[in-house]
Amino acid sequence: MAEVLSLALPFFGLIFLGYGSGKLVRLPDVGLAWLQFFVVYLALPALFFQMLSQTPIEELANWRFVVATTTATAAAFAIAFGIGILASRGRIPEATIQGIVGGYANVGYMGPGLTLAALGPTATVPAALIFCFDSMLLFTLVPVLMAIGGNEGGGVWATVKVCLKRIFTHPFILATIAGVAAAALELRPPQALEQLLTYLRSAAAPCALFAMGVTAALRPVPGVPWELPFLLLVKLVLHPAMVFALMLLIGGFSTSWIETAVLMASLPPAANSFVLASQYRVYVERASGAVLFGTAASVLTVTLTLYLITEDLLPLLH
Repeated sequence: MAEVLSLALPFFGLIFLGYGSGKLVRLPDVGLAWLQFFVVYLALPALFFQMLSQTPIEELANWRFVVATTTATAAAFAIAFGIGILASRGRIPEATIQGIVGGYANVGYMGPGLTLAALGPTATVPAALIFCFDSMLLFTLVPVLMAIGGNEGGGVWATVKVCLKRIFTHPFILATIAGVAAAALELRPPQALEQLLTYLRSAAAPCALFAMGVTAALRPVPGVPWELPFLLLVKLVLHPAMVFALMLLIGGFSTSWIETAVLMASLPPAANSFVLASQYRVYVERASGAVLFGTAASVLTVTLTLYLITEDLLPLLH
């Protein structure tokens, strides 16, 4: 148990340090924008590129893994979207944000650092694949559903262009594409550039988690709507269970890949739910609350998942 706590507490500790700092220290939030820029455009892309570029290319073409994990994410989104339709009385834009809360984990900020710390370098490739294809699913579903619900104008072609732009201009995905290309061509950066990437990569998790905590502290938090516990149940319990079941059903995956997928799925709702809610001006305050309460609840669920993994207690793996 001590090993599990040594893995989980530093990550959640950074989030709550950020949250406490945001509540106690009255600083303008303009500086937070630069920290978020550093994390999203420099530190995390450096992590993805460096780790993928050093991975044999044959490990990156595991389409069965992509099918299993992306299908589970889509199923979790669909269930949460259905809950949202009931809660919002048929309003598709609100239900779309609720679908993100229940289906899209914090695979960008928390995922890479936590899985690498818990499982080692073998988690790099599956974590990157999950991020890329879950993000593509998100950036495709949200504009389409918002267009259907009337929050995204411009017609079909405009919606398609929005989807493609958000997929192929996202810094994480661009870094992943560059890393895969470098692995395929067996290219290695010069030593000075490699060291710079290492510095950036080392800063990724601490800065991302601290920024996440500050962001939660600065956002308004409403009361708990009746649907939120159900959405968090989908995200924190049902989603990892579906990933685990699908991977066992398909079969042929190594233990480390299954553990990475389950751990990534057990993460709390991503901050993207609040970002997209703000962009479309719908469900904004409740999305902020979902991120905060989901992160707090995940202290228990993620720690339990880490315990099951580190103690080899996940059933049917051995």
